[in-house]
Amino acid sequence: MSDPVLLAYSLDGSGGGTALHDGAVSRLLKDDQLAWAHLNADHPDTAAWLRREVGYLNEFVVNALLADETRPRILSVGEGVLLILRGVNLNENASPEDMVSIRLWIDPHRIISLQRRKLKAVGDLASNIEAGQGPVDCAGFITMLIGLLFARMAPAVTSLGEEMDDIEEDVLDGSANALREQIVSIRKKAIIFKRYMAPQRDLITHLLEAKIDWFADHNHHHMIEAHDNITRFVEELDSVRERSQVISDEVTNILTERLNKNMYALSVVAAIFLPLGFLTGLLGINIGGIPGAENPQAFLVFCGMLALVVGLQIVIFRKMRWF
Repeated sequence: MSDPVLLAYSLDGSGGGTALHDGAVSRLLKDDQLAWAHLNADHPDTAAWLRREVGYLNEFVVNALLADETRPRILSVGEGVLLILRGVNLNENASPEDMVSIRLWIDPHRIISLQRRKLKAVGDLASNIEAGQGPVDCAGFITMLIGLLFARMAPAVTSLGEEMDDIEEDVLDGSANALREQIVSIRKKAIIFKRYMAPQRDLITHLLEAKIDWFADHNHHHMIEAHDNITRFVEELDSVRERSQVISDEVTNILTERLNKNMYALSVVAAIFLPLGFLTGLLGINIGGIPGAENPQAFLVFCGMLALVVGLQIVIFRKMRWF
């Protein structure tokens, strides 16, 4: 198999396909039989391969397929469609919200896809073809790929909602101290997910409204279902963001209330000891004329006076409803 090509299949129109190798890839891409070639966009020969094997593609489409940074988009060019999608990153030691792009050119006779990082949905699609349960045409390829991408998204989005449920339970239990960083992390993930999922909802809307000859009615039904799924994901992400903000405010209120209580207690203690400190400081100055300096009972009398002052303060504070 050519170095840029990661995998390739000829589709038999009934859900199955045959793996292609070496020159068979180039030959079938030029025939009318539907074929799919999946390429490594980072390979140094990919650009030359595209210009050689799919020479009718204009330079704009080739550059879009090879772009370093992409966002979900769809563009009709002649009989074909340029399609860029994103799927959750399920690679080892990767964050799911760091979504992986797949770039596609699809026309009635050929499907060219490119990736820079491994995407699990591509492997799922290849397995379906080998099991005879793959797409029957190019429109079916789009609907199946989108369905597989969204199926992989569902657990990642659902897990964010479950994490928010756990945090809400912790807040209700009074464990608010260590939650701020976790709330910020979940909110950040929801924002990143939505950044790529919301455009894909618009992409599917455009695909449903576009007049593409080879996109049949039964494919539209699958796209409507996919649109419902991605809309649900976006709404769930909006809900996670709103809940995270509400919980963050509640955590702030709990911590603020706790701080206020501590400051109040310290203020009461300070208010009680303020006159005591004044009296002891006044009588502790080392000069002549201090009352009771020669009386052996003066210390006990003075302690009694301090206790009386404290009692009087407590009565006054209670009447003022300070505690």
